[in-house]
Amino acid sequence: MSIRAESIPPSHLHTMSPPSSVPKEYRPDYLPPNVTGQMQENLPGKQRPLDPAPFNDTLADGSKYKPAGKLEGKNTVITGGDSGIGRATAILLSVPLECRWLRSELTSLSAREGANVFIHYHPSEDQDAKDTVKQIQEHDPKVKVEAAAADLRTEQACLELAEKIKKWSNGRLDVLVNNAATQNEVENIEQLESEQWRHVFDVNIHAIFYLTKSLIPIIPWGGSIINNASINPFVGHPKLLDYSSTKGAIVGFSRALSNQIVKERGIRVNCVCPGPVWTPLVIATMGEESLSAFGPTTPIGRAGQPIEVATAFVFLASPDSSYFTAQCFHVNGGSAY
Repeated sequence: MSIRAESIPPSHLHTMSPPSSVPKEYRPDYLPPNVTGQMQENLPGKQRPLDPAPFNDTLADGSKYKPAGKLEGKNTVITGGDSGIGRATAILLSVPLECRWLRSELTSLSAREGANVFIHYHPSEDQDAKDTVKQIQEHDPKVKVEAAAADLRTEQACLELAEKIKKWSNGRLDVLVNNAATQNEVENIEQLESEQWRHVFDVNIHAIFYLTKSLIPIIPWGGSIINNASINPFVGHPKLLDYSSTKGAIVGFSRALSNQIVKERGIRVNCVCPGPVWTPLVIATMGEESLSAFGPTTPIGRAGQPIEVATAFVFLASPDSSYFTAQCFHVNGGSAY
């Protein structure tokens, strides 16, 4: 007796297209309408004006993110948590499993993983921070969430922020997400001012060192430190020399710190390396040429949405990733390095 498998005709394979339920933002070659017309002049960029708004909780099949309560009661901190990848991560991490979305369709946001969340934001991003906190509290007014502004360019500002975090967390921090960053395109090294070079290093890598050093004494065994790196140190973005350099430093810092502390302290350290993702920082820092080609050159054919990176942070924050440390998670639409 023989068993024959039905095959799909090759002609049909070549005509397959995404189901109608897939949002246009997840289809190949997607670019936001009037993307260059949405360019912003001031760093680090604001999320509220973006149209359409980046996805914080809608998945590629059009469904809402479904939580599992993996971080119930855990204290988490996210720098740069007011917008972009930081906002999406804060939303997915927070709010109890039993929230309003599971009982009605009154809100467009879904339930999350149940963590308490402390959000850091740049002083110029006050409205975005308020919007993020509001979205989190819509599910449960009793959720423990706080936002604090700080300019991370100085060690003193980082230490003051760390003291606020220690007070908020009652001396126990389970997850630290170092996400805050800045960038600005410059054509060549001759045009790159020393002031910008120092500024980018202060925000992108020095602040991670200061905050991590100050907060690591209150991270218990089983805790997780997750640093937002980038695809750029692996590809060497020609217009982001300073930014790419700092992100490469983050990779080295993460691996070395993990090897230093994981055995003795039980704290895992990993980094996430996003590819092109639609965030306010991109709109505020890239020129028309870069924006018009942002995403379609990836194997998947489009730029990512913040939630597609935030899910990696949730995994690395949770006990599911207990055997993952000193790793770089490449969330970049298929580019291999």
